[in-house]
Amino acid sequence: MRIVLGALLACSLWGAEAPPKLRALIVDGVNNHDWQAGTAGIRRILEGSGRFTVDVSTSPERGAPAAEWEMWRPAFAQYDVVVNNFNGGHLADGLRWPAEVESAWLRYLRGGGGVVIFHAANNAFLEWPEYQEMVGLLWREPKFGPGLIVNARRRVETVPAGEGPKPGHGPRHDFEVEVLDPQHPITLGLPAKWMHPSEQLTHGQHGPAEGLKVLTFAYSKDSRRNEPMDWVRRYGRGRVYVTMLGHTWRNEPNPNFDDPNFQMLLARGAEWAATGKVAH
Repeated sequence: MRIVLGALLACSLWGAEAPPKLRALIVDGVNNHDWQAGTAGIRRILEGSGRFTVDVSTSPERGAPAAEWEMWRPAFAQYDVVVNNFNGGHLADGLRWPAEVESAWLRYLRGGGGVVIFHAANNAFLEWPEYQEMVGLLWREPKFGPGLIVNARRRVETVPAGEGPKPGHGPRHDFEVEVLDPQHPITLGLPAKWMHPSEQLTHGQHGPAEGLKVLTFAYSKDSRRNEPMDWVRRYGRGRVYVTMLGHTWRNEPNPNFDDPNFQMLLARGAEWAATGKVAH
C-alpha cells in the first residue's frame, strides 16, 4: 500500500513543527471482512501520517475459552483515540465484548476520549443501545430507526423509520465521493469530489440518526440515493468519527487503501476524534 501522507507532511500539511504524536489503539479480532488486512492498512495510514503511534488489541474469537475473554481488557484510557475494527455480527446473536470492556469503552468516550468506527464495525452490537447512539447510522433493518440521505439540494434529509431500502451493497467498484461539509477540520482542503477506487458502497443504513454531521456522501447505483460515507458526532465529552470506506476481503487486493484522499480522511478523522481539531 502506498502511503502519501508523509510526502504531504513535507509540504507542511501539519506545519513546520509537528505536534507530539497521538496514541492510537486499534481493536480487532473478529469481523466479516479481512480484519488483519484492515488493521494493517489502518496502522500504515496512521503511522504514515507522522501524527500517531499505534498499538493493537486483538480480541479472542467466538467460542474461545472464557478465561481468554476474562484476560482481554483493552487499556482504552491510555490512548488518545481508539479505532474499532471489530464486527461480531449485526444480528441478535452477534458476539459482544465482556460487560467490563463495554463499560470501560463508554467511560472512556463519555469522559472525553476519541473513537473511530471503521467500515463494518458499524454492523456490530445490535443489542447494545449505547453503541447505536454513538454510531448513529448502522447496518440495521428499516424498522430499527430512521436513516439519512443527502438530497439533490445537498441537504441532509431524514428517512423515517420503516421506510427506505434494507442495508446492503453491490459489488466493489469505483465511485465518486463528494464532500458535503468542506469547512470541517477533517475535510478542509480536500477536493470537492474524487473517484474512490474498488470500494464497497453501503446503502440503507438506519439507527437513531441523531446528532450527526455528515461530511461526505456518494451516489449509490443500487439505492439510487446519495448515501452518507463519513460523519462525526459528539458523545458525552468525547468525539466519534465514522467512515464507511475501507472495505477488505480475504485474498483480494485493496487499492481503495491507496487512495490519498481516503488516507487523508482517516488520518484527519482519527486526529479530530483524539483532539477535537486537526493541525493542518
